[in-house]
Amino acid sequence: MILGDEEISLTDLASRADLAYPTAHREVARLLDAGILVERLVGRTRMLRANDSSPLVPPLREILLIATGPVALLAEEFSHIGGIETAFLYGSFAARMRGIEGAAPNDIDVMVIGTPVPDAVYSACDRVEELVHRPVNATILTPEESRADSGFLHQVRNSPRVPIIGGERWP
Repeated sequence: MILGDEEISLTDLASRADLAYPTAHREVARLLDAGILVERLVGRTRMLRANDSSPLVPPLREILLIATGPVALLAEEFSHIGGIETAFLYGSFAARMRGIEGAAPNDIDVMVIGTPVPDAVYSACDRVEELVHRPVNATILTPEESRADSGFLHQVRNSPRVPIIGGERWP
């Protein structure tokens, strides 16, 4: 995340954000002008990072963490848990991330498919909940359970989802 402590090249930033390089270049120029980012040159490569001396960076970090951070945070937490085949956000939070208008979500719904240790998944969700200031509710299903024909699963299958682990696939 560009507002994290890491440095990132402009090329990598454009790629991660799925933006054309000229668009990323233009937006980065605005952020540099506003003092939100700082850069340093390494050869011909522009390395960017958050400007820690800017009073705008801490509140921006907080907003980004709450608004879009759950995916990255859950991916990091879940990467340490064995048995997860697929994990994704669903529900109102996923819908807002996919650009569907509606009320601000009160919580974050996570579907985990596989055979992880449930307590490990719930503990990971609790840690993320502390950082994003919203309840993180996990539903854990085995691959066999995820193939069931139920109203709930039908709704989840046909609603917006945001992948965390395993991409868009559904067993």
